[in-house]
Amino acid sequence: MPPAEPGRKYMLYLHVPFCERLCPYCSFNRYVYREDVARTYFENMRKEMLMLKDLGYDIESIYVGGGTPTVEIDELCETLDLARDTFDIKEVASETNPNHLVQPYLDKMKGRIQRLSVGVQSFDDELLKQMDRYEKYGSGEQIMERIAEAIPYFESLNVDMIFNFPSQTEDILRADLEKIAACGARQTTFSPLYVSNATMGKMASTLGAVDYGREYRYYRLLDEALTGGDSARFRRETIWTFNRLDEQGRDDHALLIDEYQTAYVAYPAIGSGSITHLGENLYVNTFSLQEYDDMIGAGHMSIMGKTTLSKRDLMRYHFLLNLYRLRLDKHAFKEEFGCGIEAGLPAEMAFMRLNGAFATDTPDELTLTPKGRYLVSVMYRQFLSGMNNLRDQARAALSGPERQLLFGDGTCA
Repeated sequence: MPPAEPGRKYMLYLHVPFCERLCPYCSFNRYVYREDVARTYFENMRKEMLMLKDLGYDIESIYVGGGTPTVEIDELCETLDLARDTFDIKEVASETNPNHLVQPYLDKMKGRIQRLSVGVQSFDDELLKQMDRYEKYGSGEQIMERIAEAIPYFESLNVDMIFNFPSQTEDILRADLEKIAACGARQTTFSPLYVSNATMGKMASTLGAVDYGREYRYYRLLDEALTGGDSARFRRETIWTFNRLDEQGRDDHALLIDEYQTAYVAYPAIGSGSITHLGENLYVNTFSLQEYDDMIGAGHMSIMGKTTLSKRDLMRYHFLLNLYRLRLDKHAFKEEFGCGIEAGLPAEMAFMRLNGAFATDTPDELTLTPKGRYLVSVMYRQFLSGMNNLRDQARAALSGPERQLLFGDGTCA
């Protein structure tokens, strides 16, 4: 890990790879929760965080992803308390699952976590059963009740949903959208179902094959239901994220950290299976829990590999992330890369223009039409699928039982 840039403030990503159940569509680095393994892991992650301090990193915000970050709540609290003692932390965001929107979890998270994102995926009981989530995380009705109880404990509660499940009908999606409107959460994220090469077989056997031919129709349906009409209930924050409006149609939210890649271009990441992005480089941490413990115990960070992105790759990444945030500043692009976007990405710009993607295309900026928003949604979905395939490659380098990508029923991919 290189030293920090002097004067720069960073977001820190922490990866907690433990879950009580392993979903059939998930390819993040994750293992079935065991208390003894998790406690050792958190202890080593705190040591790794202090190594960043020694390298000069000035951390102002934290995002904890997984896995299920709240699976060992006391260890998570100790880690966040150490972060606040070590850095000037302004905000902490974390993911969780619906079964942790209860006591004592809520009291322990209050004040430590400002923004909580709860993985609901769907309120439909049959879908939850297919995803192997119903038994562990509760019915759609129970999840609604827990969300209502949790809202007062956080500055913002994000309900994380997925659309275009193989067995999801338009009626199921509409019912989910009505429940989002009724649940009171200040934010929701609707991402399309995306998989990796390793999870494709397991997902097809449990949920069925993904129908990408209807994805555009489903995206338009949810976008219109949340933001359309004279009395829109939400405003688009990104392609997939929507913020609730009050009765006067006002939105008091800034860009939320729930999608940390869009809020911070550069960020260090710690924990097994995490990916750091600094400048033109990506650094990948080991996916082996045993190797992670050994490397931290030996006094050095857990990086297993590094790749350097080309200038064109970085331009395309900038293009994707800014359009995902709904607006690209052409002047900022030129300042970043030393050339205009037309000269830097001629093929990409031609494709988007030919497909009517831009609502605004001036010397100053690019904004998107409804079709353009969907095209960017597809690009971002495929970008995340590519990251999942990178994780598959890292896992393939493991040996023994850690190599197996296990699911909730104990079978592997």
